[in-house]
Amino acid sequence: MMICPGCYKEVKKGYCLSCRKKLFNGQNIPTILPFETPKDKNLKEFQSKTKKLSISGVQLKYSLRIENKQLKLSERDGQFILKPIPPTVEIEKNDQAPENEHLTMQIASQIFGIATAENALIYFQDGTPAYITRRFDVKADGTKYQQEDMAQLSGKTKQSRGEDFKYDGTYEEVGKLIRKYAAAALPSLENFFKILVFNYIFSNGDAHLKNFSLVQTDMKDYALSKAYDLMSTAIHTPDEGQTALDLYDNYTDSEFYAIYGVYGQHAFSELAKRLGIPKQRAERILTQMLSSRDKVRDLISRSFLSKEAKEIYVNNYERRLEFMGLTPALIMAIVDPDQKGLPNDKAVELIFPRAKRLKGRFIESLPNNKYRFESSDHIQTTIDGDQLYAINRS
Repeated sequence: MMICPGCYKEVKKGYCLSCRKKLFNGQNIPTILPFETPKDKNLKEFQSKTKKLSISGVQLKYSLRIENKQLKLSERDGQFILKPIPPTVEIEKNDQAPENEHLTMQIASQIFGIATAENALIYFQDGTPAYITRRFDVKADGTKYQQEDMAQLSGKTKQSRGEDFKYDGTYEEVGKLIRKYAAAALPSLENFFKILVFNYIFSNGDAHLKNFSLVQTDMKDYALSKAYDLMSTAIHTPDEGQTALDLYDNYTDSEFYAIYGVYGQHAFSELAKRLGIPKQRAERILTQMLSSRDKVRDLISRSFLSKEAKEIYVNNYERRLEFMGLTPALIMAIVDPDQKGLPNDKAVELIFPRAKRLKGRFIESLPNNKYRFESSDHIQTTIDGDQLYAINRS
């Protein structure tokens, strides 16, 4: 038995049936490409066949299509995008980039239900891995759905805003573009918010304007596209910022940021409010994104990342969770699993960011995600639930 390089399930050979259907319309496409990895001797051929695709950062992108049940390099009418290992030493662990993106996309889709571009790992003839993704803007007949990224929709270009134009803006401004152009704005805004929380938790510090798009639907209107280019960029650029764009203007004015120097749950709740997402819906999304820790760790362990890269990936994930806190639903699931209500006599240990701990019991819940708490030395205090890292039951 082997592991499917599409979804990590055990298979006898190649891609599992489900991945074949999603990626290749059921065709039995080999996991090994019929050509060698791009090197000096064949690089010109790669570039000549893909000259219409741009290079984003340090990652090369090549266009592929299926011909005679095999993937072929294609200058036009491409159905897939291929990303080999970036040929550069400008980033750390560049050989882990294909599986980093594949794993992150799989976590997003399998565990958190985020609609993503179909993707898998694939290999060159020498065994070198590459990331492959199916284009979601190509229809079954080969024509394309119109797609506009947020840099295009905001009118920002290299000529008008300079080299860093795709980093010019805030996520709140992107939300305003979605509200302006998407037909059913609220579902698209909720999907956008979910992806933002995901990117933060999984240390994707390069989710810029061109990584979010509106795509035309079969009804001829527009909606947020499937997620793409999701990866834990901190593995390759550990000194990068927390996010490619600020969440909103003046976010550093918050008390939480002043104490910890990072985003917390409150910042995302504030962004959801600015995007017009109902509080209950925002809390439900946050609850989902802050749970499933065991499932995430299991998928990471089954991935094709190196042992060192897996450890970095998990550590970055846990550190972000530490500062994102717990939602009311997560807190009550721990301290009141029988739904009898507060107060109760169950002693717990509260764990705050940076390992601060407090033992005692919950007395009552208050509005705005706050709780009255009695510590073991009989002192009552008010606890902000969104600043709790974890709760241990005695």
